[in-house]
Amino acid sequence: MTTSNTKTAEELPLPVWELVALFVAMTALVALAIDMMLPALDDIARELNVERANDQQYVITTYLAGFSITQIFYGPLADRFGRKAVMLTAIGLFLLVTVICAFTPSFSLLLLARFLQGGAAAASRVITVAIARDLTSGRRMAEIMSMVMTAFMAVPVLAPSIGQVVLSVFGDWRAIFGFLIIFGIALAAWIQIRLPETLHPEYRTRLSVQVVASAFGEAMSNRLMLGYTLASMSFFGGLYAFLGSSQQIFVEHFGLSDNQFPITFAIIATGMSFTSYANSRLVNRLGQRRLAHGALIGFTGISALHALILLSGIDNLILFVVLLSIALAFLGLIAANFSSIAMEPMGHIAGTASASYGFVSGIGATMIGMLIGQLYDGTAVPLIAGQSVVGALSLCAVLVTERGRLFGVGEDGEAG
Repeated sequence: MTTSNTKTAEELPLPVWELVALFVAMTALVALAIDMMLPALDDIARELNVERANDQQYVITTYLAGFSITQIFYGPLADRFGRKAVMLTAIGLFLLVTVICAFTPSFSLLLLARFLQGGAAAASRVITVAIARDLTSGRRMAEIMSMVMTAFMAVPVLAPSIGQVVLSVFGDWRAIFGFLIIFGIALAAWIQIRLPETLHPEYRTRLSVQVVASAFGEAMSNRLMLGYTLASMSFFGGLYAFLGSSQQIFVEHFGLSDNQFPITFAIIATGMSFTSYANSRLVNRLGQRRLAHGALIGFTGISALHALILLSGIDNLILFVVLLSIALAFLGLIAANFSSIAMEPMGHIAGTASASYGFVSGIGATMIGMLIGQLYDGTAVPLIAGQSVVGALSLCAVLVTERGRLFGVGEDGEAG
């Protein structure tokens, strides 16, 4: 069953610019809690007596694990109680566990609180996609989400630098969590004041294990949803591996200073921001599949070439940043399109379908990213080789889903 609730700009509950800005702020809650922590990982490890260097990656991966696992619960809750109430409740939980993060006396408690923090932040990812699907569909949804991703990609560009500024001003990594508390309060106020409920009354579902299992089964038995979920799981695994090990690679392996690392990270993230913007301009003209399939081939090819260069013994910072920036830039042409293709048949259960997509792809990506990250051996080889492998796996999933046809029939039955 496919529904089309696409509204004109005049029919949207908020001006397009404000709706996009609100979506960016909601999703930024997730990214800020990841990327602002990167410059602080060494300080956290020292203060909380972390013995294994690679264990500091768990500050990132436990958050991602909580973020992934809890998404399955938010979809049914949002389909039953509405988008707004669930989002506000989740922000309240986020604020509570962020306070625990700020005052934790031990690394184990920090990891537990980070898991719960990621679990609370997951609502923003599920509900943003569900609201977008409430109001739009098909290429219009891809266009809106690409605009969101364009602005959102400024977050990883800026977040490590913001984290470094907070560290420099306050001299304490715990102050980063204070910043997140202020951001969460402001976001809750914006949603409460400006955002109406977008879930159509006739789409409210009964909350029960049977209903949830049925909706999850329907979502995961759909060829497009399942195939593109698995494809997303693979390539996001490569991104998560980069997030977890980037600080070690740039600071320990390449010897960058604490101030140089955020700048280098920003250079890499800028490429993803640019291609996300390009996607929002090109998707209506070229179609989701042409853009996403071509970008996935590009990501896999560049990563494989980079791995071969590293294995040949050529390893310098400039070449590494250039090739990694090119590879990750392709993700800006993949993420929004894969999500939109997967969600197209799921309008009648958008909340649960969005949660199912995030739950399956997120758990898999976290496990893949954690595996690649823990292989860090003082060189960049495990990360880049791992990205080439996950790119190939993602491409295989797409080929199976599309029955061997890339760049094929679009979501509206036309070539594209």
